[in-house]
Amino acid sequence: MHPLDRKLLRDLRHLWGQVVAIALVVACGIACFVLALSAYQSLALTQQTYYDRYQFAHVFAEMTRAPQRLEAQIAGIPGVQQVQTRVVADVTLDVPGLAEPATGRLISVPPVRGSGTESSGQPMLNRVFLRQGRYPDPQRGEEILASEAFAEANGLALGDRIGAILNGRWQSLQIVGLALSPEYIYEIRGAGDLYPDNRRFGVLWMGEAALSTAFNLEGAFNSVALTVIPGTNEQAVITQLDRLTDPFGGRGAYSRENQVSHRIISDEIQSLEVTATLIPTMFLGIAAFLLHVVLSRLISTQREQIAVLKAFGYSNGGIGLHYLKLVLVVVAVGSLAGLGLGMWLGRGLTHLYADFFRFPLLVYRASPQVLISALLVSGGAALVGGGLAVQRAIRLPPAEAMRPEPPASFRPTLVERLGWQRLFSPTGRIILRNLERRPIQAGLSIIGIAFAAALLLMGLFFRDAVTYMMSVQFFQVQREDVTVIFNEPRPARTRFELAQLPGVLQAEGFRVVPAQLRHGQYSHRLGLTGLPQGGQLRRLLDSNLRPQTVPLEGVLLTDQLAEMLHIQPGEWLQVEVLEGSRPQRQVQVMGVVDEFLGLSAYMELGSLNRLMREGETLSGAYLSIDAAQAQTLYDRLKTLPAVAGVSFRETLLQSFEEISARNILVMTGILSLFAAVITFSVVYNSARIALSERSRELASLRIIGFSRHEISVILLGEQSLLVLAGIPVGWLLGFGLSASLAKAYVSELYRIPLVIHRSTYATVGLVVLVAAVVSGILIRRQLNRLDLIAVLKTRD
Repeated sequence: MHPLDRKLLRDLRHLWGQVVAIALVVACGIACFVLALSAYQSLALTQQTYYDRYQFAHVFAEMTRAPQRLEAQIAGIPGVQQVQTRVVADVTLDVPGLAEPATGRLISVPPVRGSGTESSGQPMLNRVFLRQGRYPDPQRGEEILASEAFAEANGLALGDRIGAILNGRWQSLQIVGLALSPEYIYEIRGAGDLYPDNRRFGVLWMGEAALSTAFNLEGAFNSVALTVIPGTNEQAVITQLDRLTDPFGGRGAYSRENQVSHRIISDEIQSLEVTATLIPTMFLGIAAFLLHVVLSRLISTQREQIAVLKAFGYSNGGIGLHYLKLVLVVVAVGSLAGLGLGMWLGRGLTHLYADFFRFPLLVYRASPQVLISALLVSGGAALVGGGLAVQRAIRLPPAEAMRPEPPASFRPTLVERLGWQRLFSPTGRIILRNLERRPIQAGLSIIGIAFAAALLLMGLFFRDAVTYMMSVQFFQVQREDVTVIFNEPRPARTRFELAQLPGVLQAEGFRVVPAQLRHGQYSHRLGLTGLPQGGQLRRLLDSNLRPQTVPLEGVLLTDQLAEMLHIQPGEWLQVEVLEGSRPQRQVQVMGVVDEFLGLSAYMELGSLNRLMREGETLSGAYLSIDAAQAQTLYDRLKTLPAVAGVSFRETLLQSFEEISARNILVMTGILSLFAAVITFSVVYNSARIALSERSRELASLRIIGFSRHEISVILLGEQSLLVLAGIPVGWLLGFGLSASLAKAYVSELYRIPLVIHRSTYATVGLVVLVAAVVSGILIRRQLNRLDLIAVLKTRD
């Protein structure tokens, strides 16, 4: 073995504690990188494969009733590749074992010929994946396919029956198959909902003839999906489609990017990409910093060895390579551990997504490119961290290296110049002198501890943010117990009829119309919501959580929507309504409201009715109910033909906790664990390096009469002061990192508020202090084993 390689093994054996600590930091960064990037690639690849194989459409449109002959005209639009017309209707369901009414979205499927998942009767677009059973028999109108998520949530199996109100008529439907669709990977009712409630909303597929007959749509359709030839201008196709469907009650065509399920999945994939980029960069940056500090101090303690090696003819390149090998060994150990841990965590995260993203098969895949990228990133961090330190080794002239480092300049410290030295014991004065005479080393230690504390604070910040989001959204904004949605706009008196139902304490009507909002070149499609002035069940809040009144004229936008449209209060917004007579108006933005879930635009109910040129009309109502009479109310709602859907605040809260909150908190747990490991690594490294640099001085103190306890107090006292100084700096850095993450995690699904509780700051400080205590115990054991003779051997 080469002599330098034997020296490398001795150095690794001597520095094993520091090597393990730094390797753990590298492992955390690599694991986070592989975890997020592999889950991102697995989800993106599965999504695209599913879309391609099952012909997910590019453009969608709904209307009231269009004759079948319109299909040929739609197919004739330049750039259109395939067209699929269908009938879609939302109905109220009575599900066995479910107390509350459920909502089913019935979608027509053409008559089938053959069997199996590739039946020739499949729709050309948005094809159904048959998980179990068979397709509906066109001769038996009551047979349906049920979405797998809905069936699982309600314990439904093949052959089970559910009740439904089809266009005012009660009908019993029989489940003959369980299915999935690329259109409902994330199964929610529409843009007004954000989280799936699989028990109370499900997608059902029914024979085309039976569904058309039930809703008086024979020879007609009310929904169309189409694909376009690659390279086609989709917006031009949408414009032409709107022109064709307008006379038939068209509600405005939209592209795949605005399809609810696709948009939410895409936002989640984008969040994973941010995680894979931002957080590992922070971890590996700290690893590079630690490598630089450790190598710099190691080289300073091996000056004589470097001089001897050069005197014996070893080249600068050979010595530099020797120290780079030390770096690469540390990084290799950390990288291998990080790759294994990252793949294990990535597989777990992918399975977590499978719980609410419904794919036929969601396979975890860590591509070679991801693993190679992780190794290159960690290697780059090592070279950055160790490169500067290695340069010191190869540039050190032998004659200079043979001399010991010049002693520190001994002059009165600040405490002594102020005359406060009598307030401190001799041990305390030694501690203060050492810190003041080595400001660079002390500063680097404080920075390292501060970054570790900052990462820990950043991980725990998510927990506070999610708790705050839930509190504000579900207890201050959404105060209703039940939301009732009508199958078509109803007169205002319907609110009073609902208020007379058993168990209803209060009812407030609302109106929602699909609209395209435009400001300059910026636009967004959503449901424009009309609320009554003085309403108490659905409140609007500003950034300070103060209730806002809906203005009699104009519109209020959520802050994220206003930012997306690049509009300020006082400016004018173009509103294009996408139903009815499709009026277009210029409406002034009167203010912004603060909401963390979804995007919304609000008008006063009467003002929206006037905009629509209609009388007092409602789309639904918010209800406050008496829990004691809830079951009676639910039974009554199941029988009302006018009701198309019912949602429950408690259910939405539960869905949020199970999906977004769970995902965020799982990632938070992982980050917090990694940050705790890094915190211990940084604190231990700082103390261990100080011991290496000060061992000769501490041994001298032992010789002149200081006890083991006293020299321990000197060394560990210095480290304690550094830790106490690093904690508040870490709080400031952590707040800054958390603010950066809050800005990065912005999507249409949710926004992360910048909220950090005092208890979180206290937890971070406590974890750092515990890491310091554990490190101190380990260092104290090494001090007790200090070999005074070996340490005091002369260096020159």
